[in-house]
Amino acid sequence: MMRINKFLAEAGVCSRRGADALVLSGAVLINGLAAEIGAQVDEAKDRVEVNGVLVAPKKSQPCCLMLNKPVRVLSTARDPEGRQTVLDLVPEPLRMGRRLYPVGRLDYFSEGLILLTDDGALTQRLVHPRHHVAKTYRVLVRGRVTDAALKAMRGGMTLAEGERLAPVDVKVLSGREGKTQLEMTLRQGVNRQIRRMMRDLGLTVLRLIRVAEGPLALGSLPVGGVRPLSQGELSALRRELGLED
Repeated sequence: MMRINKFLAEAGVCSRRGADALVLSGAVLINGLAAEIGAQVDEAKDRVEVNGVLVAPKKSQPCCLMLNKPVRVLSTARDPEGRQTVLDLVPEPLRMGRRLYPVGRLDYFSEGLILLTDDGALTQRLVHPRHHVAKTYRVLVRGRVTDAALKAMRGGMTLAEGERLAPVDVKVLSGREGKTQLEMTLRQGVNRQIRRMMRDLGLTVLRLIRVAEGPLALGSLPVGGVRPLSQGELSALRRELGLED
């Protein structure tokens, strides 16, 4: 059994909020009777219609895709201003009949690994602070990063806005021509954390790429490329999130 709004959302009709609106409008029938907010549906027995059209329960397995997000692409499902979003980069065969959405965010000028899925349970675990998985970034900054700056990041900084950060694993990968490349692993979900850390340390971010999330690695996936997770990758991610033994 499940609530009618969840049933309609998982069947790809609309969002849960949109489903509630349909129910309130009288457009949803369960076994020929007008549905009520919070009504329960038995997928195996009940007949659900929306505006006279039978709604079949979702039978396909959830989908999880890895995308290598380019810069100047929004990490949202849609944009009212018509700007390009991550979903615009997904080929039609991979999103046909699915309501995919991005898990988490990469800001407009950041790039790299972002997950797209229609798996609600996986999404909830990935975004919940208690299950927050480590994310690794390659960060190119202008100038030299001092030992004092590295120590501050490793010790746990307090941002100018007052937010206290968990310690960050950081190491210098290279330094030449007035630029330094860092590898940073975060286990905390603070908005625009790396850019704000660099700002407070007097460093300018030139490029920011997410290269790994938990057991998943971006690898050789080209910029703008998208692919389904392998069964091994998906199982490893689910185990890390406590969704599999």
